[in-house]
Amino acid sequence: MRRPEMVFFDVETTAASADEGQRSVLEFGAIVVCPRRLVEVDSYHTVIRPGDMSAVSKRFAAMVDVDVASAPSFDQVAERIFGVLDGRVWAGHNIQRFDCHRIREAFAAIGRAAPEPVAIVDSLNVLAHDFGRRAGDLKMATLASYFGIGKQSHRSLDDARMNLEV
Repeated sequence: MRRPEMVFFDVETTAASADEGQRSVLEFGAIVVCPRRLVEVDSYHTVIRPGDMSAVSKRFAAMVDVDVASAPSFDQVAERIFGVLDGRVWAGHNIQRFDCHRIREAFAAIGRAAPEPVAIVDSLNVLAHDFGRRAGDLKMATLASYFGIGKQSHRSLDDARMNLEV
């Protein structure tokens, strides 16, 4: 089902495991945006408990305002994430190379079909093509500084909102 809104989203993950190169989604944040006015009309955010708690970095655990061990597992939030993403234009920074793969892997891991985008707008690709290297390395933190919109928090919902500003 095609829906008119865009969804800017971001995921935070564990580091890739040494044996399989797999990452677990630790946090999902998304803002649903009216594409005509580029204003937020809805949002969703959750911290996600991975199957292997030892994969959670101390840095991430210290940043979140909830105990990761008591957060819901991916299968407990999958339906809501599917509802936010499916049938919309997906937007985000470096999502084609990173976030889209993590979402598909997370759904595959629980034996569910992944949500499908109508299209994907990757701000990294757009900026690299149309903006060039005027802002340096084109990482979100560098762009935030360049455009004077604050400091990147590396929290999924904040980063999705920052990406809309960029």
